[in-house]
Amino acid sequence: MCLADSCTVTTDITPTIQNILRQAGTALGSRLEAEILLAHVLGKDRGWLYAYATSTPDEQIRLAFADLLERRQAGEPIAYLTGKREFFGRDFLVNCDVLIPRPETEHLVEQALALVLPMDAKVVDVGTGSGCIALTLAAERPAWHVMAVDLCPKALAVARRNRDLLRLDKVEIRQGDLLDGLSSASFDLIVSNPPYVADGDPHLNRGDLCFEPSIALSCGENGLALIARLARQASSALRSGGWLVVEHGHEQGEQVGKLFAQAGFQQVESCRDLAGLPRVSLGQLP
Repeated sequence: MCLADSCTVTTDITPTIQNILRQAGTALGSRLEAEILLAHVLGKDRGWLYAYATSTPDEQIRLAFADLLERRQAGEPIAYLTGKREFFGRDFLVNCDVLIPRPETEHLVEQALALVLPMDAKVVDVGTGSGCIALTLAAERPAWHVMAVDLCPKALAVARRNRDLLRLDKVEIRQGDLLDGLSSASFDLIVSNPPYVADGDPHLNRGDLCFEPSIALSCGENGLALIARLARQASSALRSGGWLVVEHGHEQGEQVGKLFAQAGFQQVESCRDLAGLPRVSLGQLP
């Protein structure tokens, strides 16, 4: 007997879970995506789909799945369809008001966690979006005092929901434009995944980027305007010995390094991700 109220066991050819997935996987060109979407609609994990492959979802479930399937075929990201994305081993809520957390940004978190900082370091995540960076740092380093800043009220609402779900009440979430209004010489670490795609870049019209908020993606003619401004502000906001860690495009490492140096940072370095591409730069204030 099926454990879900929305399913009944059947020996009919259609529309069992296994046949729904076979058809949807072909339509999407991805069996995995079909499984993720159907499991989401059913409120189950993917393993459950195999255990009850001969079950027949009721019509309401099938219609909801068909809607997600159509939206996915139109290019809408899986993360927006399911409302979540895993990041650094934790699930984060996401919607179209925030960027979808990506593996490249996990590399930024790894670099930040590898730094030698005070036990009770003061940290700020600039342009926090979903809060995935700030909340991950707070979860991995419970003694740190972490602040998350974003200009967009809708993004901050998502970050606050994630803070509540992860029970990280100590993380301060506030609205702000980069580091404007924050005290000078008060932070040990500033991290950011800022907009760094150049306005008009053709990639903005492809894939997931079509659906993500443009304000969180692109910035200026070469994409470096906000990073340049952040580097200048960070040189005042950091304590002596503090670090700035920023994600950027894989072809921007040299330019970002120059911006860091111009702002007075030393030990400037671009770190390569698992694909061997320079995606994160860091520098220390003397």
